Amino acid sequence: MEWMILPLKRYAQFNGRSRRKEYWMWILFQVIVGIVLSFVDAALGLGGQATGATSSVPGSVAAAGNLRGGILSNIFSLAVLLPNIAVAVRRMHDINRSGWYILLPMVPVFVAIFAMAGSAASGNMGVMIVAGVAGLAALICSILVFVWYCTAGTPGPNRFGNDPKADVPADLARTFE
Repeated sequence: MEWMILPLKRYAQFNGRSRRKEYWMWILFQVIVGIVLSFVDAALGLGGQATGATSSVPGSVAAAGNLRGGILSNIFSLAVLLPNIAVAVRRMHDINRSGWYILLPMVPVFVAIFAMAGSAASGNMGVMIVAGVAGLAALICSILVFVWYCTAGTPGPNRFGNDPKADVPADLARTFE
């Protein structure tokens, strides 16, 4: 549990390094809280929705569900926006990359948005192709950033600070061995 709330303790700290465990436990914490808050929103009628369906065809096994958050989920998402950005920047620092790399997928997205806006005004098919290529580039950049989030940090100190594995208290490190 300590790893899950560590980014809250380092709420707006953009310097230093965060190891993979801190980043992914934070993501897990957000998923769990998001699901719980979505159910609470739906139960209290705060704009959330939780629905499910199963197949009625004999001999088939199929199920589907829809979960959408409401007011509480949105407040939680807004409250953890800054720690999300901070832990992502520190994660990039751990692999000796600038924190600005978390914005890499946004560059082609902005190109696609501007190209789409241009194509809507002019009806030019070439602009639509540029928007499609920019969308594909955004997908590739997103995959690259995801791979970086999964990459082991540089051992020892780097230009962003000391190795976070060396700074972990012994009792906390033993918990997740």
